[in-house]
Parts: sequence; C-alpha cells; structure tokens
Amino acid sequence: MKIDNSLPLEYSTEENSLKILGFWIFLGAEIMLFATLFATYFTLENRTGSGPTGAEIFVITPVLLETFLLLTSSFTVGLGIHAMRIGKQKAMISFFSITLLLGLAFLGVEIFEFVTYVHEGAGIQTSAFTAALLTTLGTHGAHVTLGLFWGLFIILQVKKRGFTPQTTNKAFIFSLYWHFLDVVWIFIFSFIYLKGMM
Repeated sequence: MKIDNSLPLEYSTEENSLKILGFWIFLGAEIMLFATLFATYFTLENRTGSGPTGAEIFVITPVLLETFLLLTSSFTVGLGIHAMRIGKQKAMISFFSITLLLGLAFLGVEIFEFVTYVHEGAGIQTSAFTAALLTTLGTHGAHVTLGLFWGLFIILQVKKRGFTPQTTNKAFIFSLYWHFLDVVWIFIFSFIYLKGMM
C-alpha cells in the first residue's frame, strides 16, 4: 500500500481516494431517495382529509431547537476532522462525541414531536399529508440514528488504533454523511415546516 504523504491521511492511498469517490456516488443515490420523498410530500401536502393541516400541528420552538442542534453538530464534526488532520486524537474524539450527543438530543426532540403529532390526531394513517410528512421525517430520523451508531464505532476504532489511513478515511466519510443529513434537514426546515406554517 503506497502512502502519499503530500495528501491528508484520509486521501493518502489510492484505495482511500476511491472509497471517498464511491461514497459521493452513494450520496447521489441518497439525494434521489430524499428527492422522491419531497416530491411525494409536495404532491400530498394539501390532502389532509379530515385530519389536521401543517399549520395546525407545526410548532416553531421544537423545530428551531432541532435545527440548532443539527447545525451545531455539523460544525463540531468539522472541528473533529480539523483536529484529525493536525494529529490531535483527543480533540478529534471529543468533537465527534459532542457531535453524537447533539445528534442524540436532536432525535429526542424529534421523537417528542412525533408523539405530540400522534396525540393531536396526526398519525401515519390519518391522511395522505400526515403519511407523507411522517415518512419523510422518519426516514431522516432513521438516517440520524444510523449515524449515531456509525460515529460511535469510528470513535472506538480511533481510540484503539489511532490515526491510520483506514481510520481517518472512515472518519472523513462519516463527516460527509453527517453534513449531508444537515443539508437534508435545511430542506425539511425550509420547505416542510416554514412553508407549512405560512
């Protein structure tokens, strides 16, 4: 395995560069998944039947809290990658841990929000609108949940093995995934919540 020391460690081998390229291609497929969910949501958002509308169930406070938590976690994962690139293992692990705690808090607020919706009569079978809404939010939440486990395994690997071409590559790919989830959330915040409250 030939290591190119002129590149950051996560890009330092041909295999690593190809894995990062492969992950960008995977994110393209993820974009199509969420694009399909958004298209379905926009088609069904006015089909509320006898159930509540978005304006009746959306509350800005938890949504702003979720947005703050996720955007802050994107910042901390970026700080973690910076710490990794300058060889600060403890700092990298700390920033990744903070990222996961913020992600966990985000999930907690989202679960509370789901329970509130169901309590207010907006379950997945209430109307086409609530089905599309809860499916879109639930898919994003499932991705965050996966990310929490993934990030935890990366922290454990870095603790055990330190910074190697493999561990840095995995950490960098995880950071791309986490940033992607934040971008999807910005679309959810803007085009589902804010539009729905108007």
